Amino acid sequence: MIHPAPTTPIDPKVARGVLVEVLGATASVPGIAVIAFPNTNYQVHLRATEPITTPPGKRILGVVHAEARRMDRVDTGGRYVEPVYGPPRRVQGSVVAVTAEHVVIHAGFPIHCRPTDPRQSPEQFKPGDFLSFDVLPGATFTPVA
Repeated sequence: MIHPAPTTPIDPKVARGVLVEVLGATASVPGIAVIAFPNTNYQVHLRATEPITTPPGKRILGVVHAEARRMDRVDTGGRYVEPVYGPPRRVQGSVVAVTAEHVVIHAGFPIHCRPTDPRQSPEQFKPGDFLSFDVLPGATFTPVA
């Protein structure tokens, strides 16, 4: 259960977190958003795709995008993102949705992953699949209202 419990339904493909800080932002560069996610110890560093106006310490909603190396189906283990602090490098979790370009993985928070292995496409996966994969550098965060 998310603490505090949400009072309104939110799309399961949208990440809900708390903004810790924004690093390196300038007038022309949005910077790196450091986001903590409820019921985890994660403080994930994500490149902001647009300026973040949310003050630190406040709840923020957005979409996390990453590019995945080869995605493998696995049968054991839990949902996780490595490392706990910093940009994501390894992800394991269950598929919650599949779009034309992305596989949405729940790994403590939803991550929209685009397969980069030319032998793979999102259509090969279905909700409920449990996947493990490495993430290429440059994961992003796009705030939503």
